[in-house]
Amino acid sequence: MEKVSGETIPKLLLKIAREQGEKVAIREKKRGIWQSYSWSEYLENVRKFALGLASLGLQRGDRLSVIGDNSPQGYWAQVATLCVGGVSVPLYQDAIEKELEYVIEHSGAQFIFAEDQEQVDKILALKEKVPTIETIIYVDPTGLRYYNQPYIKSFFRIQELGLEFEKNHPGYFEKEAEKGRPEDVALISYTSGTTAKPKGVVLTHENLLINAKLLSQVEGYRDSDRFMSYLPMAWIGDFFYSVIMSFQVGFTVNCPEAAWTTWSDTRQIGPTVVLSPPRIWESILTSIQLKMQDAVWIKRRMYKLFIDVAARVSNLQFEHQAIPIWLRTLHALGEVLVYGPLRDYMGMGKILYAYSVGAALGPEIYQYYRSIGVNLKQVYGLTETSAICTFQPDDEVKLNTVGIPVSGVGIKISEGGEVLVKSPGNFHGYYKNPQATAETLIDEWLHTGDSGILDKDGHLKIIDRVQDVSTLANGTTFAPQYIENKLKFSPYIKESVVFGQGMDHVTSMINIEIESVGNWAERKGLGYTSYADLSQKPQVYDLIYDEVRKVNVSLFAEEDLRDAQIRRYLILHKELDPDDAEITRMRKLRRGFIAQKYSDLIEGLYSDGDGVYLETKVTYEGGRTKNIKALLKICDVDSYTVGDDEKAASLKAKGNEHTRTQ
Repeated sequence: MEKVSGETIPKLLLKIAREQGEKVAIREKKRGIWQSYSWSEYLENVRKFALGLASLGLQRGDRLSVIGDNSPQGYWAQVATLCVGGVSVPLYQDAIEKELEYVIEHSGAQFIFAEDQEQVDKILALKEKVPTIETIIYVDPTGLRYYNQPYIKSFFRIQELGLEFEKNHPGYFEKEAEKGRPEDVALISYTSGTTAKPKGVVLTHENLLINAKLLSQVEGYRDSDRFMSYLPMAWIGDFFYSVIMSFQVGFTVNCPEAAWTTWSDTRQIGPTVVLSPPRIWESILTSIQLKMQDAVWIKRRMYKLFIDVAARVSNLQFEHQAIPIWLRTLHALGEVLVYGPLRDYMGMGKILYAYSVGAALGPEIYQYYRSIGVNLKQVYGLTETSAICTFQPDDEVKLNTVGIPVSGVGIKISEGGEVLVKSPGNFHGYYKNPQATAETLIDEWLHTGDSGILDKDGHLKIIDRVQDVSTLANGTTFAPQYIENKLKFSPYIKESVVFGQGMDHVTSMINIEIESVGNWAERKGLGYTSYADLSQKPQVYDLIYDEVRKVNVSLFAEEDLRDAQIRRYLILHKELDPDDAEITRMRKLRRGFIAQKYSDLIEGLYSDGDGVYLETKVTYEGGRTKNIKALLKICDVDSYTVGDDEKAASLKAKGNEHTRTQ
């Protein structure tokens, strides 16, 4: 098994600052200008803040939580905590009060890095409920002028305290950094809580560093690479790349100015490494599809021609077949006219490594990106495995797998079909939850809760969560997530929830993509006042009908899923929202909660009625709630059986043309 030779995260920082002191370590865009910090400046900022924390009484084992957008100060605060023996507990910046209260209280965090007034106010509201909170630290002073509580301090004031502390404690930082051991706890990363309350995953320096070492060896990252850091700091994937992998390889981390500028900032930076969950890849594709809908006729025709060419080339490549010279010529022309400009538009003109992580990506979406030249790979990992534990070699990319295990990682499938992982990156346990630890980590094998298979080449294929794999009354087994991803390939569908366990047929609840459907409605001269109003219009139901029918045609082509075609659907009156506990902060479905909350809708989908009345509560930003009422239409959809082959093939050939008249 790989070892890290006594290394810790602080020791790795000291090493890279010594070896590459003047090289840019991290950038942040502020007021339209990119601010760069070298490795020497990175270390100096960490050192001053670490000493400031020590002056405030932070001891080994104490915990600091960080909440806010990605920023150098957010990462410096976490690394500084580790340098003096503390533990980082990152929080989701859009978490509501009760979610923050649970994690802060459960972890016992004493120091809270809260980026700005919005985050400071959230923590202040919890101060009396969570007595462990001792110090609140902010970076942006806007709006905080009259916040005079002595326990609220600026990041820069704490650095000043650190310099004062150093005068009476020379060498303190270096001594504390050297005291650290690989087996010390570095991070308590809380899971997304798809099935229950979030669990605190305890990860050591060794867990994280070994995993980074193993992955960097097989992927060949370079210190000249540029990583775009925009996903929540609370997500293990961001911490792993923005801190651990950055220290391991020495590449540059880039933080956008704001969430809404991420795309434009990405185009400016031209990252070579990007990590995104499926929802981001889906939304980028939707944006492209929306832009093409508004393009002039000649551009639409050219786009369709060359995207079809790219799909044909991609199919042949996946099947390891020769590409005819005429097709290669067209593809080369498409690179100049369409594919290259598309990648530049997405900010991916210089991408070397692009990853889809966190959940399964629909095969149609995955193939689209690869067909236009984005080296997108599906990989697999959990918080409990210290992030990624499989990868797809460049010459072994497969459409429906997440690759092979990283060297040093073992993967096997249990008799019940569950994916088991044995890795030096496996966590040490769930914080304050020995029972869950014992149920999850058995004889060094992590029971992931995911259903999967290993193909003949050793590639792992994830089917769905074990508890979510469903069986119809006739014995047909299907993965809801697989069908949901097919639906989300449509530019008009943002989210879907598929049902069918123990039933005669499959049904779905759908969220429309408000931007693309709104654009479509505008072009049709269809007025609307709100999401709820637009979603229930008969014309929108007809639009979504065509999209669902296309998925049924696709399912009909897969013999073992012909009986899993969608027979009925409804469009929800509201978007699924993490504030309403329907999805996680990383946009994973909380299926159990959804099934309970919308039980009347599910019952309606399996009745003979053509609509169902709903009354439910929604939560707005800030915690305000409101009860809303709606009458939702239920729509039956054409499905196909043996004998309909010619009809289904004809419909499939029509592609994006809507074949159903209103």
